[in-house]
Amino acid sequence: MLDAFPVNVAPSIMIFRFSLYGFLKNQRYFEPFMMLFLLGSGNSFASVGFLIGFRELCINATNIPAGAIADIYGRRRCMLFSYLAYITAFLCFGLCPNELFYLFIAVFFFGIGEAFREGTHKSMIFTWLRLNDRLGEKTKVYGYTRSWSKIGSAVSIPIATAIAYYTDNLQMLFLAALLPYSIGFIALASYPKELDGSRQGEVSIRRVFVHMWQTIRDSVKVAGLRRLMIESMGFEGFFDVIKDYVQPMIKIMVLGIPLLLTLGDDKRGTLLIGVVYFFFHLGSAWSSRKAHRLSTHFGGEEPASRFMWRCKVLVYLAMLPCLAFELYLPVIALFFLLYLMQSAWRPLIISRFDAYSPETHGTSILSVESQSQTFAKMLFAPLLGFIVDQVATFGSGGKFWPIAAVGVLIGAYMLLSSPERSSGHRPVMRV
Repeated sequence: MLDAFPVNVAPSIMIFRFSLYGFLKNQRYFEPFMMLFLLGSGNSFASVGFLIGFRELCINATNIPAGAIADIYGRRRCMLFSYLAYITAFLCFGLCPNELFYLFIAVFFFGIGEAFREGTHKSMIFTWLRLNDRLGEKTKVYGYTRSWSKIGSAVSIPIATAIAYYTDNLQMLFLAALLPYSIGFIALASYPKELDGSRQGEVSIRRVFVHMWQTIRDSVKVAGLRRLMIESMGFEGFFDVIKDYVQPMIKIMVLGIPLLLTLGDDKRGTLLIGVVYFFFHLGSAWSSRKAHRLSTHFGGEEPASRFMWRCKVLVYLAMLPCLAFELYLPVIALFFLLYLMQSAWRPLIISRFDAYSPETHGTSILSVESQSQTFAKMLFAPLLGFIVDQVATFGSGGKFWPIAAVGVLIGAYMLLSSPERSSGHRPVMRV
């Protein structure tokens, strides 16, 4: 059972509100069925890959300007704009025909929402920690609040499964998400003004571009920061692309399971997807909350991160033959391990990024990190979709094995290129 607060992290009304934000934000009832929804109109894996790539392109085009605007003009305002974009996207997904033209419009607004959200709320948490002289607890506090995001995902699964099961209409999942997102909008609007950060005056195009240039300059020049960007692309960017491939695997696997045969394949697949994702997210909540123990055990976030890379390579190596021989039950168990690792990894890398970030550039640094991820996803998504289609058409054995093969290559590169253990001194970016 999840403890109320992590060790040595005192209860606070703002920690509760940060956790509530994460809980509501992850009421994304469509998420466990997103791949099936996009494939539902006869789209190929390549077409879905291009849709995902377009979403990441929209995020890439606006992420760093969004971070600069948040730092200069106010983080709460950017969060509110983000939620308006999400609500527009959900209305498009839920009310428009499930055709590529309308899907691209919905994906555009979703990407804008992601760009203005990613990094902004994390910066607000770190600002609150600085104001309350609790910055030493950043890995614990962020891991704790993020665990409530994962609990929110776990809670959303039975709701999503019930909606998909009883309506047979995946568009309803997007419309159902309007309620928690509307509540989240109201909650964000009531955040204290000091969480806007050290605002530098009224926003202007020149100020935004100068701010962006300072952030990008140091993201390239500072070797440790550049390394973090690459790690984020390889660890989280790739994971975010492959995680939805579990859905068609479960649909294939359900055909060989003599369970609830009277319901039909679609209904059985819906129920099994719901069960699998429920445990994925519940495990992720536990893993996120315990991430600070990895840092303590290995003597810091950097050695803990290297340990995570070694574990990830081993998981992809074990997954490769399973995918080649279409043994999807152990693959799902291995994906569960990937979910645990990703949730433990996120607090570690966010703490590592914060070490480079002055207060005035906190959101911008995390926006560059998000952009590095989206750039990776923009490349990986259509490429993997195309390869999977080609293997399915011309190859033999399971069509999903390239997922694990690419994962092994990325992990091996990260381990071989890993720098020597840091001396503990990290240069903060210049402003």
